[in-house]
Amino acid sequence: MAVTKEQVLASLNGVASPDGTPLPRTGTLSDVVAGDGKVFFSITVDAAEVKAWEGVRKRAEEAVRALPGVQSALVALTAERRAGAAPARPPQGAASHGPAPAGARAAPRGEAMLGVPGVEAIIAVASGKGGVGKSTTAVNLALGLSSLGLKVGILDADIYGPSLPKLLAIKEKPQTIGGTRLKPITRYGLTVMSIGFLIEEETPMIWRGPMVISALTQMLREVEWGALDVMVVDMPPGTGDAQLTMAQQVPLKGAVIVSTPQDLALIDARRGIAMFKRVNVPVLGIVENMSYFLCPECGTRSDIFGHGGARREAERLGVPFLGEVPLHMTIREKSDAGLPVVATEPDGEHAIVYRNIAARVRDQLKGPAAGRAAPKIVIEA
Repeated sequence: MAVTKEQVLASLNGVASPDGTPLPRTGTLSDVVAGDGKVFFSITVDAAEVKAWEGVRKRAEEAVRALPGVQSALVALTAERRAGAAPARPPQGAASHGPAPAGARAAPRGEAMLGVPGVEAIIAVASGKGGVGKSTTAVNLALGLSSLGLKVGILDADIYGPSLPKLLAIKEKPQTIGGTRLKPITRYGLTVMSIGFLIEEETPMIWRGPMVISALTQMLREVEWGALDVMVVDMPPGTGDAQLTMAQQVPLKGAVIVSTPQDLALIDARRGIAMFKRVNVPVLGIVENMSYFLCPECGTRSDIFGHGGARREAERLGVPFLGEVPLHMTIREKSDAGLPVVATEPDGEHAIVYRNIAARVRDQLKGPAAGRAAPKIVIEA
């Protein structure tokens, strides 16, 4: 039986705010997304009242999970500072790690980061901007690592634009284990989870940053990932909440940066590299995607976006260059069809390119630079 938005709101009438007002009448609720047994919404309060509202959030989540037909629920508590309110000051004696990203401050060093049980190494695949083929690269990198004999999972952390359902042709919904944990989906030997599995394809994700963080945390901590050698995280483009959350809550072994060769993309790639270095996450290397185009009819090579820019940038910044991936119809067609080339054309030239990149990433993970503890970053509302 499918749960409806009206049923969710009715259940929340039994949850009282700190002043006793039924939750739906407080004006703090976001729009409620309900469907396929999954429910998502947020509660937004003033930053000074967060502690008083945490119990409300827990009771709201429990009330929704008790509804018939609800398999999982995500209720995020988000906070806003009133205009003119002073931001929280860092604790006295906190170590400084250089200028923090806008909206963030460094927290005390030495606070333990929690890994994902059973997962040996977690790596982020990131880009400074969208449209550079990051998700296609992440999928084929994961498959390349798997082809090297590693047990690999992939997490789609791009909350606003999840790509894995399309790239891996996954239409089914994940099942729950004991009503509290999600069972990931397996495809081509990969263990896969995406927010896109839990919502309809055209549902807009109109979420504030803290709700994005809550969703990422749930997909890391409340998914039965099992034993993995490597988890590949397909990050959203840019240098925002999701990247900072991964640096804050997960001991990343490193990051792979994807860029096209032209100067405009490389400017953004530099920002991504600088962000990961700022939070002490090793950069495992740069991939130059859409590096060149070979005409399938005449064999003429065209450097549509330029060529070699990512290699030169890697040399300039002192990070490894992992390889060049051509702009080719086969890669695009296979990706759109949910048939990634490494899995479906393993002996093809493009699969070999991705496997070589995967081998270099594997070697970087074995190196001494990987696995440093990252300083914790605290997001200010």
